[in-house]
Amino acid sequence: MSGLTVDLSRNENLRNVDSHCTVAGAGMEELDFSKLLERERPRPLNMDRQRSYDERSIYELSIRVSPRLTSRAENTSRLIDHLDSLYSPGRRSGFNTPRSNSEFGTHPIVAEAWEALRRSLIYFRGQPVGTIAALDNSEEKINYDQVFVRDFIPSALAFLMNGEPEIVKNFILKTLRLQSWEKKIDRFQLGEGVMPASFKVLHDPVRNNETLIADFGESAIGRVAPVDSGFWWIILLRAYTKSTGDISLAEMPECQKGMRLILSLCLSEGFDTFPTLLCADGCCMIDRRMGVYGYPMEIQALFFMALRCAMLLLKQGEEGKEFVGRIVKRLHALSFHMRSYYWIDLKQLNDIYRYKTEEYSHTAVSKFNVIPDSLPEWIFDFMPTRGGYFIGNVSPARMDFRWFSLGNCVAILSSLATPEQSMAIMELIESRWEELIGEMPLKVCYPAIESHEWRIITGCDPKNTRWSYHNGGSWPVLLWLLTAACIKTGRPQIARRAIELAESRLLKDNWPEYYDGTLGRYIGKQARKFQTWSIAGYLVAKMMLEDPSHLGMVALEEDKQMKPLLKRSNSWTF
Repeated sequence: MSGLTVDLSRNENLRNVDSHCTVAGAGMEELDFSKLLERERPRPLNMDRQRSYDERSIYELSIRVSPRLTSRAENTSRLIDHLDSLYSPGRRSGFNTPRSNSEFGTHPIVAEAWEALRRSLIYFRGQPVGTIAALDNSEEKINYDQVFVRDFIPSALAFLMNGEPEIVKNFILKTLRLQSWEKKIDRFQLGEGVMPASFKVLHDPVRNNETLIADFGESAIGRVAPVDSGFWWIILLRAYTKSTGDISLAEMPECQKGMRLILSLCLSEGFDTFPTLLCADGCCMIDRRMGVYGYPMEIQALFFMALRCAMLLLKQGEEGKEFVGRIVKRLHALSFHMRSYYWIDLKQLNDIYRYKTEEYSHTAVSKFNVIPDSLPEWIFDFMPTRGGYFIGNVSPARMDFRWFSLGNCVAILSSLATPEQSMAIMELIESRWEELIGEMPLKVCYPAIESHEWRIITGCDPKNTRWSYHNGGSWPVLLWLLTAACIKTGRPQIARRAIELAESRLLKDNWPEYYDGTLGRYIGKQARKFQTWSIAGYLVAKMMLEDPSHLGMVALEEDKQMKPLLKRSNSWTF
């Protein structure tokens, strides 16, 4: 069996730790933790330390790490606190039952979903440490019997919303220990900060012992390390802190080091001329060859959100302060780059259509020398009069105009998208309901690639045929991200309509992994049944719609006080 065998018994301490849009300013505002921390911690907190978790903006933090910005401090007013109500304390319920303070808890589909979710729990030495990918015994398990970091996120949120944080804490600590082990593929050693793609519990009946087997990409399709795992881990750590009010976990030296190791991988200097992360194909949810190599939108959005979460969680010691300074600079540059070059609406599409070619110097309008003839035919009909979205990829002479749901939803939740851009994304979803939602939410990407293009881009991948799996398939797990984005933009009716569609099929179809077809009408040809994140994604969406205060775990507000450090050339058309 490939992977790394890890015996965690050597570290008992860890186990015992209890419209069209214009580009707006690249600013961000944080949610307010102050009341939460006062309520949860019995001992008095240093007020300045307390504010570092949720009250201080990026701008305020930049003042601490960069004296040159001090002159701007006079213009900083108090942060907008209208999302303070998003605090979602975990209310304890029985471990075997969901909260039932409304009709939600007694809904037959919800009860079935909770039962299925609990069946997927994996235990390590008597403690729940995660949920396996799927419980479909009719198919070969392959790696669906493992706990995937990205797959566990909706499960973790469901347990947090239900007042059961222990499993989430266990998962965070176990994956943290796995990060610390040496990682080799063939004779090449991976970076110290890489988080595993997945792990499984290995039972030894002879020795009556249990160990963890971790996969850092050496067993994955294409042997690609998961770039998104570290980002999801940081995002989950912040969600746990927000939900429980327990800052002691994030303040553990091991967790602080784990975050710094992840950030070191992402913030290291090299030959890059862009603030975006350069990635291989298959490094995220789309873990097979699908032409997302380069600077994929999904990774950049997760990167942005993880940076913001880490900035809140890092302690302001000598090491933490240095990382916060680097984060501030990167967030300024990244938000500017994404909002300028990845955003497309009707006006921007028309501008690209009229681009001149072979431009040179800083006055060039087509910054990446994108040839207008490379515009795909489908986008002219797909682009509504009102609405817009972040395209899939931007690199020299290449723009991938495909829609990717996860990246655009995370852009809304992290406030990478400006409020105007967030509303425009919602407008697009409503305008193109048939294409993006159809009969089962939600298309992982749109449109599908087919024929000769499919052969070249996927390498004739039999699983990613047109309108199937990652190639235009419909994934129920994305329902929770859509719901969160809808609530944050004040459009819950979109989420409610999507949830009703899902409820008409999911239980009857035994919770498939994905659906096929242009409308998502057919259960995926290789879809596993009782897919855990399909179950958990539905539960999270349902609970969030019932109690929007849960949004605070996964949403970050924009700070309108922060102004972009970079200025655009007057010749730019964005």
